Amino acid sequence: MKLSRSPRKKRLSENFVEKSTWNLRDVGHLRAVKEALHVSTAPSNVVCRDNEQNRILDFCKNCVEQEKAGSLYVCGCPGTGKSLSMEKVKNILVNWANEEHLQPPDILSINCTSLTKTTEIFGKILGENYPQKKPDRSTSPLLVLQNMYSQKQPTGVQMILVIADELDYLITKDRAVLHDLFMLTTLPFSKCILIGIANAIDLADRFMPKLQSLNCKPMVITFRAYSKDQIITILQERLRELPYKVFQPQAVELCARKVASASGDMRKALAVCRSALEILEAESRDPVSNFSLPLSDRNADQQKPAPCDITTNQANNMVRIDHVAAALSKTFKSPVVDTIQSLPQHQQMILCSAVKLFRGGKKDTTIGELNKYYMDVCKSTLIPPVGIMELSNMCRVLDDQGILKLGQSKDDKLRRVTLKVDGADIVFALQGVRFFRNCLQ
Repeated sequence: MKLSRSPRKKRLSENFVEKSTWNLRDVGHLRAVKEALHVSTAPSNVVCRDNEQNRILDFCKNCVEQEKAGSLYVCGCPGTGKSLSMEKVKNILVNWANEEHLQPPDILSINCTSLTKTTEIFGKILGENYPQKKPDRSTSPLLVLQNMYSQKQPTGVQMILVIADELDYLITKDRAVLHDLFMLTTLPFSKCILIGIANAIDLADRFMPKLQSLNCKPMVITFRAYSKDQIITILQERLRELPYKVFQPQAVELCARKVASASGDMRKALAVCRSALEILEAESRDPVSNFSLPLSDRNADQQKPAPCDITTNQANNMVRIDHVAAALSKTFKSPVVDTIQSLPQHQQMILCSAVKLFRGGKKDTTIGELNKYYMDVCKSTLIPPVGIMELSNMCRVLDDQGILKLGQSKDDKLRRVTLKVDGADIVFALQGVRFFRNCLQ
Protein backbone atom coordinates (compact mmCIF):
# COMPACT_ATOMS: atom_id res chain seq x y z
CA MET A 1 0.00 0.00 0.00
CA LYS A 2 1.66 3.23 -1.14
CA LEU A 3 0.79 6.79 -0.24
CA SER A 4 -1.29 8.61 -2.78
CA ARG A 5 0.68 10.78 -5.18
CA SER A 6 0.54 14.52 -4.98
CA PRO A 7 -2.01 16.09 -7.30
CA ARG A 8 -0.83 16.89 -10.83
CA LYS A 9 1.15 20.11 -10.78
CA LYS A 10 -0.90 22.87 -12.36
CA ARG A 11 0.04 26.24 -13.63
CA LEU A 12 -0.06 28.83 -10.88
CA SER A 13 -3.20 30.51 -12.19
CA GLU A 14 -5.25 27.29 -12.48
CA ASN A 15 -5.65 27.02 -8.73
CA PHE A 16 -7.13 30.48 -8.41
CA VAL A 17 -10.00 30.30 -10.91
CA GLU A 18 -13.69 29.84 -10.27
CA LYS A 19 -13.59 31.29 -6.77
CA SER A 20 -15.62 34.15 -5.41
CA THR A 21 -13.89 37.26 -4.14
CA TRP A 22 -13.61 37.35 -0.40
CA ASN A 23 -14.63 40.21 1.87
CA LEU A 24 -11.65 41.70 3.68
CA ARG A 25 -13.94 43.38 6.21
CA ASP A 26 -15.64 40.11 7.14
CA VAL A 27 -14.19 38.94 10.47
CA GLY A 28 -15.10 35.32 9.71
CA HIS A 29 -13.32 35.45 6.34
CA LEU A 30 -10.18 36.90 7.92
CA ARG A 31 -10.13 34.32 10.69
CA ALA A 32 -10.51 31.46 8.20
CA VAL A 33 -7.59 32.67 6.07
CA LYS A 34 -5.32 33.23 9.07
CA GLU A 35 -6.12 29.77 10.40
CA ALA A 36 -5.40 28.19 6.99
CA LEU A 37 -1.99 29.88 6.99
CA HIS A 38 -1.10 29.14 10.61
CA VAL A 39 1.78 26.75 11.20
CA SER A 40 -0.22 24.91 13.89
CA THR A 41 -3.02 24.08 11.42
CA ALA A 42 -2.32 20.62 10.04
CA PRO A 43 -3.18 20.49 6.32
CA SER A 44 -5.72 17.89 5.22
CA ASN A 45 -3.22 16.59 2.66
CA VAL A 46 0.58 16.51 3.15
CA VAL A 47 1.94 17.09 -0.35
CA CYS A 48 5.43 17.14 -1.89
CA ARG A 49 6.84 14.51 0.48
CA ASP A 50 5.48 11.30 -1.08
CA ASN A 51 8.87 9.69 -1.61
CA GLU A 52 10.10 10.32 1.94
CA GLN A 53 6.79 9.21 3.46
CA ASN A 54 6.74 6.00 1.42
CA ARG A 55 10.28 5.12 2.50
CA ILE A 56 9.43 5.65 6.18
CA LEU A 57 6.19 3.68 5.78
CA ASP A 58 7.96 0.78 4.04
CA PHE A 59 10.53 0.66 6.83
CA CYS A 60 7.82 0.51 9.52
CA LYS A 61 5.77 -2.10 7.60
CA ASN A 62 8.76 -4.42 7.23
CA CYS A 63 9.48 -4.19 10.96
CA VAL A 64 5.84 -4.89 11.91
CA GLU A 65 5.40 -7.75 9.41
CA GLN A 66 8.59 -9.49 10.47
CA GLU A 67 8.23 -8.49 14.15
CA LYS A 68 11.76 -7.23 13.86
CA ALA A 69 13.33 -4.22 15.57
CA GLY A 70 15.04 -1.51 13.55
CA SER A 71 16.19 2.12 13.61
CA LEU A 72 15.71 5.03 11.25
CA TYR A 73 17.22 8.51 11.35
CA VAL A 74 15.15 11.29 9.74
CA CYS A 75 16.97 14.58 9.26
CA GLY A 76 16.32 17.86 7.50
CA CYS A 77 16.29 21.60 8.04
CA PRO A 78 13.44 23.16 10.06
CA GLY A 79 10.14 23.55 8.23
CA THR A 80 10.70 20.75 5.69
CA GLY A 81 7.73 18.56 6.67
CA LYS A 82 9.38 15.94 8.90
CA SER A 83 6.91 16.01 11.81
CA LEU A 84 3.86 16.39 9.53
CA SER A 85 5.01 13.41 7.47
CA MET A 86 5.48 11.30 10.59
CA GLU A 87 1.92 12.05 11.71
CA LYS A 88 0.61 10.89 8.34
CA VAL A 89 2.77 7.76 8.38
CA LYS A 90 1.58 6.87 11.90
CA ASN A 91 -2.08 6.99 10.88
CA ILE A 92 -1.53 5.00 7.67
CA LEU A 93 0.58 2.39 9.50
CA VAL A 94 -2.14 1.67 12.09
CA ASN A 95 -4.86 1.43 9.42
CA TRP A 96 -2.66 -0.86 7.29
CA ALA A 97 -1.92 -3.17 10.22
CA ASN A 98 -5.61 -3.50 11.04
CA GLU A 99 -6.49 -4.21 7.39
CA GLU A 100 -3.78 -6.89 7.24
CA HIS A 101 -4.97 -8.39 10.56
CA LEU A 102 -1.60 -7.64 12.13
CA GLN A 103 -1.11 -6.29 15.62
CA PRO A 104 -0.38 -2.58 15.24
CA PRO A 105 2.57 -1.33 17.29
CA ASP A 106 2.20 0.79 20.38
CA ILE A 107 3.27 4.30 19.40
CA LEU A 108 5.28 6.53 21.74
CA SER A 109 6.10 10.06 20.56
CA ILE A 110 8.72 11.89 22.61
CA ASN A 111 10.12 15.39 22.22
CA CYS A 112 13.63 15.04 23.59
CA THR A 113 13.79 18.68 24.70
CA SER A 114 10.93 18.01 27.14
CA LEU A 115 12.99 15.46 29.11
CA THR A 116 14.18 16.73 32.49
CA LYS A 117 16.95 14.12 32.38
CA THR A 118 17.93 12.42 29.15
CA THR A 119 17.71 8.98 30.79
CA GLU A 120 13.96 9.53 31.30
CA ILE A 121 13.46 8.35 27.73
CA PHE A 122 14.05 4.73 28.80
CA GLY A 123 11.46 4.97 31.56
CA LYS A 124 8.91 6.21 29.02
CA ILE A 125 9.66 3.31 26.65
CA LEU A 126 9.42 0.79 29.49
CA GLY A 127 6.14 2.26 30.73
CA GLU A 128 4.63 2.04 27.23
CA ASN A 129 5.95 -1.40 26.21
CA TYR A 130 5.86 -3.15 29.60
CA PRO A 131 3.50 -1.18 31.88
CA GLN A 132 3.49 -4.04 34.41
CA LYS A 133 7.28 -3.89 34.85
CA LYS A 134 8.24 -1.51 37.63
CA PRO A 135 12.01 -1.18 38.09
CA ASP A 136 13.18 -1.07 41.71
CA ARG A 137 15.51 1.60 43.00
CA SER A 138 18.61 -0.46 42.32
CA THR A 139 17.68 -1.18 38.67
CA SER A 140 17.42 1.45 35.95
CA PRO A 141 14.70 1.36 33.24
CA LEU A 142 17.49 0.95 30.67
CA LEU A 143 18.78 -2.19 32.37
CA VAL A 144 15.25 -3.64 32.56
CA LEU A 145 14.74 -3.01 28.83
CA GLN A 146 18.11 -4.54 27.97
CA ASN A 147 17.24 -7.66 29.99
CA MET A 148 13.75 -7.95 28.46
CA TYR A 149 15.03 -7.53 24.90
CA SER A 150 17.79 -10.10 25.48
CA GLN A 151 15.39 -13.00 26.16
CA LYS A 152 12.48 -14.52 24.27
CA GLN A 153 9.31 -12.49 24.74
CA PRO A 154 5.95 -13.91 25.87
CA THR A 155 3.37 -14.32 23.10
CA GLY A 156 1.30 -11.20 22.47
CA VAL A 157 3.88 -8.58 23.44
CA GLN A 158 3.38 -5.74 20.98
CA MET A 159 6.04 -4.01 18.95
CA ILE A 160 6.63 -0.42 20.04
CA LEU A 161 7.28 2.44 17.62
CA VAL A 162 9.32 5.13 19.37
CA ILE A 163 9.40 8.47 17.58
CA ALA A 164 12.09 10.65 19.19
CA ASP A 165 11.73 14.20 17.89
CA GLU A 166 14.41 16.87 18.39
CA LEU A 167 17.07 14.16 18.58
CA ASP A 168 19.64 16.95 18.24
CA TYR A 169 19.19 17.45 22.00
CA LEU A 170 20.53 13.97 22.81
CA ILE A 171 23.34 14.28 20.28
CA THR A 172 24.67 17.42 21.95
CA LYS A 173 23.57 16.76 25.54
CA ASP A 174 24.24 13.09 26.28
CA ARG A 175 25.89 10.98 23.59
CA ALA A 176 25.88 7.86 25.84
CA VAL A 177 22.08 7.92 26.11
CA LEU A 178 21.86 8.24 22.33
CA HIS A 179 24.08 5.20 21.82
CA ASP A 180 22.14 3.12 24.39
CA LEU A 181 18.86 4.11 22.71
CA PHE A 182 19.91 2.90 19.26
CA MET A 183 21.53 -0.22 20.70
CA LEU A 184 18.14 -1.31 22.10
CA THR A 185 17.10 -2.08 18.51
CA THR A 186 20.00 -4.52 18.04
CA LEU A 187 19.21 -6.84 20.97
CA PRO A 188 18.09 -10.34 19.82
CA PHE A 189 14.48 -10.17 21.03
CA SER A 190 13.96 -6.42 20.84
CA LYS A 191 10.46 -5.14 20.09
CA CYS A 192 11.59 -1.55 19.53
CA ILE A 193 11.24 0.31 16.24
CA LEU A 194 13.10 3.59 16.70
CA ILE A 195 12.71 6.68 14.51
CA GLY A 196 14.89 9.63 15.48
CA ILE A 197 14.13 13.06 14.00
CA ALA A 198 16.64 15.92 13.94
CA ASN A 199 16.80 19.31 12.25
CA ALA A 200 20.42 19.45 11.17
CA ILE A 201 21.59 17.27 8.29
CA ASP A 202 25.28 17.36 9.32
CA LEU A 203 24.60 15.98 12.81
CA ALA A 204 24.55 12.47 11.34
CA ASP A 205 28.28 12.77 10.62
CA ARG A 206 28.97 13.37 14.32
CA PHE A 207 27.42 10.21 15.71
CA MET A 208 27.09 7.77 12.79
CA PRO A 209 30.70 6.45 12.98
CA LYS A 210 30.23 5.51 16.65
CA LEU A 211 26.86 3.84 15.96
CA GLN A 212 28.43 1.93 13.09
CA SER A 213 31.19 0.68 15.40
CA LEU A 214 28.45 -0.47 17.81
CA ASN A 215 26.68 -2.28 14.95
CA CYS A 216 23.55 -0.17 15.31
CA LYS A 217 23.86 2.31 12.43
CA PRO A 218 20.34 3.42 11.41
CA MET A 219 18.88 3.84 7.95
CA VAL A 220 18.93 7.57 7.02
CA ILE A 221 16.22 9.57 5.22
CA THR A 222 16.90 13.23 4.45
CA PHE A 223 14.20 15.86 3.94
CA ARG A 224 15.65 18.44 1.57
CA ALA A 225 14.65 22.11 1.71
CA TYR A 226 11.47 22.88 -0.23
CA SER A 227 11.88 24.26 -3.75
CA LYS A 228 9.97 27.23 -5.12
CA ASP A 229 7.47 25.00 -6.94
CA GLN A 230 6.91 22.85 -3.85
CA ILE A 231 6.24 25.90 -1.66
CA ILE A 232 3.74 27.17 -4.24
CA THR A 233 2.00 23.78 -4.29
CA ILE A 234 1.77 23.63 -0.48
CA LEU A 235 0.42 27.18 -0.21
CA GLN A 236 -2.13 26.44 -2.93
CA GLU A 237 -3.18 23.27 -1.11
CA ARG A 238 -3.89 25.26 2.05
CA LEU A 239 -5.69 28.07 0.21
CA ARG A 240 -7.67 25.75 -2.09
CA GLU A 241 -10.08 24.80 0.69
CA LEU A 242 -11.21 28.40 1.11
CA PRO A 243 -14.34 29.36 -0.90
CA TYR A 244 -12.71 32.60 -2.08
CA LYS A 245 -9.36 33.69 -3.48
CA VAL A 246 -7.19 35.85 -1.28
CA PHE A 247 -3.73 35.98 -2.87
CA GLN A 248 -2.80 37.06 -6.36
CA PRO A 249 -0.84 34.21 -8.01
CA GLN A 250 2.20 36.44 -8.55
CA ALA A 251 2.25 37.27 -4.82
CA VAL A 252 2.37 33.56 -3.92
CA GLU A 253 5.15 33.04 -6.45
CA LEU A 254 7.26 35.89 -5.04
CA CYS A 255 6.93 34.51 -1.51
CA ALA A 256 7.86 31.00 -2.67
CA ARG A 257 10.84 32.19 -4.71
CA LYS A 258 12.36 34.22 -1.89
CA VAL A 259 11.78 31.62 0.85
CA ALA A 260 13.12 28.81 -1.36
CA SER A 261 16.30 30.77 -2.13
CA ALA A 262 16.80 31.69 1.53
CA SER A 263 15.99 28.52 3.47
CA GLY A 264 13.19 26.40 1.96
CA ASP A 265 11.47 26.60 5.36
CA MET A 266 7.71 26.20 4.87
CA ARG A 267 6.98 27.72 8.26
CA LYS A 268 8.76 30.87 7.11
CA ALA A 269 6.59 30.98 3.97
CA LEU A 270 3.43 30.72 6.07
CA ALA A 271 4.67 33.51 8.34
CA VAL A 272 5.35 35.75 5.33
CA CYS A 273 1.85 35.12 3.93
CA ARG A 274 0.21 35.89 7.28
CA SER A 275 2.27 39.07 7.59
CA ALA A 276 1.28 40.14 4.04
CA LEU A 277 -2.38 39.58 4.95
CA GLU A 278 -1.97 41.75 8.05
CA ILE A 279 -0.39 44.50 5.92
CA LEU A 280 -3.40 44.37 3.57
CA GLU A 281 -5.72 44.45 6.58
CA ALA A 282 -3.97 47.55 7.98
CA GLU A 283 -4.01 49.16 4.53
CA SER A 284 -7.77 48.60 4.24
CA ARG A 285 -8.34 50.47 7.49
CA ASP A 286 -6.22 53.41 6.29
CA PRO A 287 -6.02 53.19 2.46
CA VAL A 288 -4.23 56.55 2.13
CA SER A 289 -1.23 55.34 4.17
CA ASN A 290 -0.51 52.44 1.80
CA PHE A 291 1.57 50.54 4.38
CA SER A 292 3.08 48.18 1.82
CA LEU A 293 4.93 50.90 -0.11
CA PRO A 294 8.10 52.86 0.64
CA LEU A 295 7.68 56.40 1.97
CA SER A 296 8.36 57.99 -1.43
CA ASP A 297 5.56 55.97 -3.05
CA ARG A 298 3.18 56.69 -0.20
CA ASN A 299 3.67 60.45 -0.64
CA ALA A 300 2.99 60.08 -4.36
CA ASP A 301 -0.17 58.13 -3.63
CA GLN A 302 -1.45 60.76 -1.21
CA GLN A 303 -1.55 63.29 -4.06
CA LYS A 304 -4.04 61.09 -5.95
CA PRO A 305 -7.80 60.87 -5.37
CA ALA A 306 -8.78 58.53 -2.54
CA PRO A 307 -9.39 54.98 -3.74
CA CYS A 308 -12.86 53.51 -3.87
CA ASP A 309 -14.16 51.30 -1.05
CA ILE A 310 -11.80 48.36 -0.57
CA THR A 311 -14.60 45.82 -0.71
CA THR A 312 -15.67 46.97 -4.15
CA ASN A 313 -12.25 46.81 -5.74
CA GLN A 314 -11.21 43.22 -6.36
CA ALA A 315 -7.52 44.00 -6.96
CA ASN A 316 -7.22 46.02 -3.74
CA ASN A 317 -9.13 43.35 -1.86
CA MET A 318 -6.43 40.73 -2.47
CA VAL A 319 -2.89 40.24 -1.19
CA ARG A 320 -0.65 41.63 -3.94
CA ILE A 321 3.05 41.49 -4.76
CA ASP A 322 3.77 44.72 -2.87
CA HIS A 323 2.18 43.32 0.30
CA VAL A 324 4.32 40.19 0.09
CA ALA A 325 7.44 42.26 -0.70
CA ALA A 326 6.83 44.35 2.43
CA ALA A 327 6.29 41.19 4.50
CA LEU A 328 9.47 39.64 3.12
CA SER A 329 11.48 42.74 4.03
CA LYS A 330 10.37 42.28 7.64
CA THR A 331 11.28 38.59 7.62
CA PHE A 332 14.52 38.65 5.62
CA LYS A 333 16.87 41.47 6.46
CA SER A 334 19.60 41.34 3.82
CA PRO A 335 22.51 43.77 3.43
CA VAL A 336 22.31 43.23 -0.35
CA VAL A 337 18.63 44.21 -0.39
CA ASP A 338 19.32 47.24 1.81
CA THR A 339 22.13 48.33 -0.53
CA ILE A 340 19.98 47.99 -3.66
CA GLN A 341 17.11 49.91 -2.06
CA SER A 342 19.46 52.78 -1.18
CA LEU A 343 20.92 53.13 -4.71
CA PRO A 344 20.15 56.14 -6.94
CA GLN A 345 17.20 55.60 -9.26
CA HIS A 346 19.17 55.10 -12.50
CA GLN A 347 21.43 52.48 -10.89
CA GLN A 348 18.29 50.65 -9.76
CA MET A 349 17.01 50.87 -13.33
CA ILE A 350 20.25 49.31 -14.60
CA LEU A 351 19.75 46.39 -12.19
CA CYS A 352 16.11 46.06 -13.23
CA SER A 353 17.28 45.92 -16.86
CA ALA A 354 19.87 43.26 -16.00
CA VAL A 355 17.25 41.07 -14.33
CA LYS A 356 14.98 41.28 -17.38
CA LEU A 357 17.91 40.53 -19.68
CA PHE A 358 19.11 37.49 -17.71
CA ARG A 359 15.66 35.92 -17.36
CA GLY A 360 16.15 34.02 -20.60
CA GLY A 361 18.95 31.98 -19.06
CA LYS A 362 21.88 34.18 -20.11
CA LYS A 363 24.73 34.41 -17.61
CA ASP A 364 26.41 37.56 -18.92
CA THR A 365 26.00 40.31 -21.49
CA THR A 366 27.75 43.44 -22.77
CA ILE A 367 27.26 47.01 -21.63
CA GLY A 368 25.95 47.78 -25.14
CA GLU A 369 23.20 45.14 -24.89
CA LEU A 370 22.40 46.11 -21.30
CA ASN A 371 22.00 49.69 -22.49
CA LYS A 372 19.26 48.59 -24.94
CA TYR A 373 17.23 47.02 -22.11
CA TYR A 374 17.90 50.07 -19.93
CA MET A 375 16.54 52.35 -22.69
CA ASP A 376 13.39 50.20 -22.87
CA VAL A 377 12.86 50.51 -19.11
CA CYS A 378 13.34 54.29 -19.33
CA LYS A 379 10.84 54.46 -22.20
CA SER A 380 8.20 52.43 -20.33
CA THR A 381 8.56 54.60 -17.21
CA LEU A 382 8.81 57.94 -19.10
CA ILE A 383 12.13 58.72 -17.39
CA PRO A 384 14.86 60.37 -19.54
CA PRO A 385 17.82 57.96 -19.95
CA VAL A 386 21.48 58.80 -19.31
CA GLY A 387 24.09 58.42 -22.05
CA ILE A 388 26.12 55.27 -22.66
CA MET A 389 29.27 56.72 -21.04
CA GLU A 390 27.39 57.68 -17.87
CA LEU A 391 25.74 54.23 -17.84
CA SER A 392 29.20 52.66 -18.11
CA ASN A 393 30.39 54.73 -15.15
CA MET A 394 27.37 53.65 -13.09
CA CYS A 395 28.12 50.01 -13.93
CA ARG A 396 31.64 50.62 -12.62
CA VAL A 397 30.16 51.93 -9.35
CA LEU A 398 27.92 48.84 -9.08
CA ASP A 399 31.02 46.71 -9.71
CA ASP A 400 32.82 48.45 -6.83
CA GLN A 401 29.85 47.65 -4.57
CA GLY A 402 29.98 43.98 -5.52
CA ILE A 403 26.59 43.95 -7.28
CA LEU A 404 27.85 43.68 -10.87
CA LYS A 405 31.07 42.26 -12.27
CA LEU A 406 32.66 44.04 -15.23
CA GLY A 407 35.08 42.47 -17.69
CA GLN A 408 37.92 44.21 -19.51
CA SER A 409 37.70 45.71 -23.02
CA LYS A 410 39.07 48.75 -24.86
CA ASP A 411 35.56 49.50 -26.09
CA ASP A 412 33.21 50.19 -23.14
CA LYS A 413 30.22 48.86 -25.09
CA LEU A 414 31.90 45.44 -25.39
CA ARG A 415 32.76 45.05 -21.69
CA ARG A 416 31.09 41.92 -20.28
CA VAL A 417 28.59 42.38 -17.45
CA THR A 418 27.61 39.68 -14.94
CA LEU A 419 25.33 39.82 -11.90
CA LYS A 420 27.19 39.04 -8.68
CA VAL A 421 24.03 38.95 -6.53
CA ASP A 422 20.94 36.78 -6.76
CA GLY A 423 18.43 38.21 -9.24
CA ALA A 424 15.68 37.34 -6.71
CA ASP A 425 17.25 39.83 -4.26
CA ILE A 426 17.04 42.58 -6.89
CA VAL A 427 13.40 41.75 -7.66
CA PHE A 428 12.61 41.66 -3.95
CA ALA A 429 14.38 44.97 -3.27
CA LEU A 430 12.59 46.80 -6.10
CA GLN A 431 9.09 45.28 -5.84
CA GLY A 432 7.95 47.95 -3.40
CA VAL A 433 8.40 50.70 -6.03
CA ARG A 434 5.43 50.78 -8.37
CA PHE A 435 7.11 51.38 -11.73
CA PHE A 436 9.78 48.76 -11.01
CA ARG A 437 7.04 46.35 -10.02
CA ASN A 438 5.36 46.88 -13.38
CA CYS A 439 8.65 46.53 -15.28
CA LEU A 440 9.55 43.26 -13.56
CA GLN A 441 6.21 41.54 -14.05
